[in-house]
Amino acid sequence: MWLSNSSVGRKMVMALTGAFLVLFVTFHCLMNAVAICWPAAYNSVCEFLGANWYALAASAVLALFVLIHIIYAVMLTLQNRKARGSERYAISRKPASVEWSSQNMLVLGIVILAFLVVHMIQFWAKMQLVEILGCHDTLPPAAGTLFLQEAFGQPWTLIVYGVGFIALWFHLNHGFWSMFQSIGWNNTNWMPRLKKIGLWWTTIVIALFFAEGIVFTVKAHEKYYLTNETLREQYKDMIVPMIEDDFGPDAAQLGQQIRMSPYGNVSMGLRQMAGQMKAQLEQIESPEGQNMLKERPEMAEQIEQMKKQTGALENAVKLFDYLESADNEPNTELPLSAGQPN
Repeated sequence: MWLSNSSVGRKMVMALTGAFLVLFVTFHCLMNAVAICWPAAYNSVCEFLGANWYALAASAVLALFVLIHIIYAVMLTLQNRKARGSERYAISRKPASVEWSSQNMLVLGIVILAFLVVHMIQFWAKMQLVEILGCHDTLPPAAGTLFLQEAFGQPWTLIVYGVGFIALWFHLNHGFWSMFQSIGWNNTNWMPRLKKIGLWWTTIVIALFFAEGIVFTVKAHEKYYLTNETLREQYKDMIVPMIEDDFGPDAAQLGQQIRMSPYGNVSMGLRQMAGQMKAQLEQIESPEGQNMLKERPEMAEQIEQMKKQTGALENAVKLFDYLESADNEPNTELPLSAGQPN
């Protein structure tokens, strides 16, 4: 096949997938800017981009393009090394006309890939993946600002992201004009212009990423994402669907009570409910309760449902404890649960 067997075809694939990834990085940068200007709207964006069919389709396409870009980058690197043969060892000094980033695109790509893995562990795995797996965890998957708190509250996150941003700047700056060169725009009139456009584009995008990382770090250390009243009300509303999934016929009434109650009262009410249900389960697990179950085996399904309901309530209580502890504790750590499968 021409796209995979010829050097021109491979460069064409690299150019097309690279153009897509440049646009995605730009979109991601702008989406992160929403978290600075309007954190509550950022959570709404995270909810919109959750485990919905359109978001999953977009994620699958993005993953495919990243995979193809990586595979073809390795293929082109191996092809170039094979073509040069032993000559590559004879050259002790790079030509002045060859950019440093051009000589190290694969290394830069590996650094970016490692940075991407860290980023996905901190965000995607705890947001969209949790919804895909159908797990109830302490943090609502749509609460993007809480995941900003968790990630940028760590002292090493900004350093790791800074290294990733620098590598991304070099990679994008070279890749921007290189993809146009691959499709034939390699002439003395357009190439200098494209290099300048690429330089400005990538510099603005990466500068915004750096600014966002710094703002997120400052706000995380100030516990802004935990103590802001607007965000707290939003987190409260996010808890409702997590609880309703396990409460069957009583879900609508309970959800309405949570939505209508002031933030300060919800924690106490959920804590009391969870305590009562936990006490009932302890009675059932006692010898007397086990004897009763032997006589009434039809109650086993109800008990399993009660366990799920109790787990959902306890996760909600943990979230409130996490938020409220920031009012008094300088170093708040989230008591993460293992997750309750649906």
